[in-house]
Amino acid sequence: MKAFELLDELKVGGTVRHETCDTFKAGNPETELKRVAVCMTATVDVIKKAKEWGADALIVHEPTYYDHMDVKGSDRVTALKEKLICESGIAIFRYHDYMHARDVDQITEGELHFLGLTGEVEPTPHFGSYILRGTETFSAVELAERMEKMLGIRHIRIAGSRDKKTNKIALCFGSPAGVYEILTDESVGIVITGEACEWKLAEYARDADLLGFTKSLIVMGHIPSERDGMKLLAQRLQEKHEDIAFAYIESEEVYTYTDET
Repeated sequence: MKAFELLDELKVGGTVRHETCDTFKAGNPETELKRVAVCMTATVDVIKKAKEWGADALIVHEPTYYDHMDVKGSDRVTALKEKLICESGIAIFRYHDYMHARDVDQITEGELHFLGLTGEVEPTPHFGSYILRGTETFSAVELAERMEKMLGIRHIRIAGSRDKKTNKIALCFGSPAGVYEILTDESVGIVITGEACEWKLAEYARDADLLGFTKSLIVMGHIPSERDGMKLLAQRLQEKHEDIAFAYIESEEVYTYTDET
């Protein structure tokens, strides 16, 4: 199988109604695949690890060059990263829009899978966001502790209600549009997201809680909120293509903390 054939396969089942970012960012689309690495973000460390492993291609979810469509800047960091990628010889292609555009969003599916959360999942009017009517009831603290334990997230932030329980949880992994509109829905108790505007989202959740509502905002961090979808992708590709080796390479959380040793 060639690299472009795998990308074409990944696009099956999704409908994107705009110019897609799911294109090759580096390398030769005609590359014959023997080893394929999967990651959230093609960081410098990930590129080096992929090359050391012998990857022919790297499937990424987020931009490689700090722009949604990977328009390259003229700065030295971008130039040096591009040089590193070219020297690696690895074909890099993005799987983002089509991953979110399937009937069942694959990122959301992966996060729920590794968290062990079950229930009825319904799409919202906002692309990439869903409502879970769970079979379990959680407080924000209980759910955050579960995320830290099962997903290995270093620090999760909570705004608003800490101990009020609900089974109606909004799944806004990454940083999709419409999080504020979902947060203001009185029937939604907890909103999970990757990134948040504090003066808007966090302050709304805090005031809602102080006014007596069950309203929590859980901020996971962008990479921790989506990487388990990419882990599940690597597993499923390996099951489907036994003649190709697939490996998930961890991008790591972007922030470091004062309690690290």
